[in-house]
Amino acid sequence: MSYTAPIRDLAFAATELADLDGVSRLPGFEEATPELLHAILTEAGKFASEVLAPINHSGDQQGVRLEDGQTITADGWKDAYRQFVEGGWNGLAFDPALGGQGLPWLVSTAVAEIWHAANMSFSLCPLLTQSAIAAIESHGSEQQRATYLPKLVSGEWSGTMNLTEPQAGSDLSAVRTRATPAPAADADHYLISGQKIFITYGDHDMTDNIIHLVLARTPDAPQGVRGISLFIVPKFVADERGEWTVRNAVETVSLEHKLGIHACPTAVLQYGGGGDGGNGGDGAVGYLVGEENRGLMYMFTMMNLARHAVGVEGNGVAERAYQQAAAFAEARIQGRAADDPDGERVPIIHHPDIKRLLLLQKCRIEALRSLALVVAACMDHARHQPDEQARTRANEMLEIMTPIVKGYTTEVGLENVSLALQVHGGMGFIEETGAAQHYRDQRITPIYEGTTGIQAMDLVGRKLLHDNGAMTARVIAQIREECESLSGADSSATKAMATSLSNALNTLAETAKFLVTSAAKDPRLPAAVGEPYLRLWGVVACGWQMLKAAHVSEAKLKQEDDPFYRHKIQTAQFYFSTEIPKATALAKTTTTSLHITTEADISLFQVR
Repeated sequence: MSYTAPIRDLAFAATELADLDGVSRLPGFEEATPELLHAILTEAGKFASEVLAPINHSGDQQGVRLEDGQTITADGWKDAYRQFVEGGWNGLAFDPALGGQGLPWLVSTAVAEIWHAANMSFSLCPLLTQSAIAAIESHGSEQQRATYLPKLVSGEWSGTMNLTEPQAGSDLSAVRTRATPAPAADADHYLISGQKIFITYGDHDMTDNIIHLVLARTPDAPQGVRGISLFIVPKFVADERGEWTVRNAVETVSLEHKLGIHACPTAVLQYGGGGDGGNGGDGAVGYLVGEENRGLMYMFTMMNLARHAVGVEGNGVAERAYQQAAAFAEARIQGRAADDPDGERVPIIHHPDIKRLLLLQKCRIEALRSLALVVAACMDHARHQPDEQARTRANEMLEIMTPIVKGYTTEVGLENVSLALQVHGGMGFIEETGAAQHYRDQRITPIYEGTTGIQAMDLVGRKLLHDNGAMTARVIAQIREECESLSGADSSATKAMATSLSNALNTLAETAKFLVTSAAKDPRLPAAVGEPYLRLWGVVACGWQMLKAAHVSEAKLKQEDDPFYRHKIQTAQFYFSTEIPKATALAKTTTTSLHITTEADISLFQVR
């Protein structure tokens, strides 16, 4: 169950593929050098392996509990969190004026993978806090930013997002939580009443306060998602002296019993169910963020950052599972080598099928890691790039790639964790080996922050159809332009990869055009094949990263014979031999299964 941060591979992806040098030329990021990145990753890896990884299994076994209205985390959790915030890890990407480190999201994302891999249940707390910071920083008032951001950035307080309710699920138009203006003439707040479910770290004992960002409706709000507003609802509100000691009317009704992430408290929260916030139990004190009825738009700031983070999380857990599978394969003695049937029994890592299972995991992890870091660099350029044209290009890449990083990475991450368990054979199905925990924990990632189907609808509906494919075509052209700039590679292997990727890009572009044409005839059709279309994008985008990795590695090998770069080329070749061919099949699925899906009568699914 040990964990070693893949520092060199993270640094390679950030520096060579995500262009750390270009990010460091953005205003405010001048200190983000490769040397600083390596130092930060080294310290993060040390903290992860010595503090977070050792409590991952015990936290899973112990879980969390609710006692007298207070959630108690697993042994070691509070101390680990204290060390985490004292180390300044919570505020890497935030403004130094707020107590942050002022580093690019590219650097912060590389570090975040380490937290997710070492201990997914723990890492979810800072993940949500950082998303809450982004929402308040972007849409809160000056007073709200001054009040909440310093303590959220430091990690003294944590944050949550409260979206769904029992009757709503992912359909936020069905949200019923109410926000009524406080009756006092000079009141600056609303009274929030309703119930929210699936609130990650909705209650815990690691921070002095929890800042909930809650979607609710004001009395005269229009129906549907256009009538949703966003509110800041602290667990504790300030007293007359400004001390945050008054318990707000937010009650933890229960904690969910889940398949995995047992050490992460997932709460059902009741607003207006009690407390002594001075409102007689009529509602919890909440403060409007921005304007009424624009809450869903504000929440998307938080959600999109969290979607990217969950993609990184999915790949991080896959990395941890891969490491454990590789170590098991080296230690497990079983069978004899195929080319020496009369020889000694050998570790299973010598068997071709085990090599295949490990190679498949490794090439996917490296590709998805690079893609997530490239998208993180796009975040930095979209926010800090002074050149308007470059900023627009980065933002369009970010728009297209966010649902892919979230949806494709988590789906493939789950497949990878399953492959890692398969390497263990029957031992993997036994809880004592620890392999099963990674599978259980990972299963939530394709569901978090909108299921894969919802990510696919975002990619098709908001990113493809809204402008008849124009932005999609521009992003494909960006990728093609970058790949064509790599055409000077010497080896026939890299040239073959470039040709394969060019063909896959053609297939992707043709499929996108087909969907635009199909939607004009029947708007149901793209929804029926959004998921294979998203997977097609994922396969091609990862091929883009693997081609770049091979090209850089070829150039590096001319300078030094380093096994790291030879391995990079091998994993790229394996990716192109096993994954890129799937582009053709996914395009076929996308373009031929439309009517079969939409025309299927629901009686087909009844058991007879």
